[in-house]
Amino acid sequence: MAEPSQSPSGPVSLPPHGVVTPSSSPMGTPADVPAAKWDAIAHDLADRGVTGTPTLVSSEAVTWNNGALGCPQPGGTYTQALINGMRVVVSVDGKTYDYRFGAGDAAKLCVPGVHG
Repeated sequence: MAEPSQSPSGPVSLPPHGVVTPSSSPMGTPADVPAAKWDAIAHDLADRGVTGTPTLVSSEAVTWNNGALGCPQPGGTYTQALINGMRVVVSVDGKTYDYRFGAGDAAKLCVPGVHG
């Protein structure tokens, strides 16, 4: 799979048909995306049938309030501890995807209110 391209243009508005991020997410510090996290995003997108090349919208190091990583799901239970991780937003073919990471390299696509 092709490596995602990084865009120097910074954050952009999410399109109406893209994945919307909850406003309760903590703000982070801009950070580079490690290769293992890029790979996790690329594999998750491929598993979802997304064939375009991801372009970086934003990436930041974040300390999450709990194991929900800023994206709690209905009925979910989460570790109640501060979690150091990342938020990486990518765009593919006009659709925006909001990925969350805890301490490891497992990508969690944030789709508010949807189990995934």
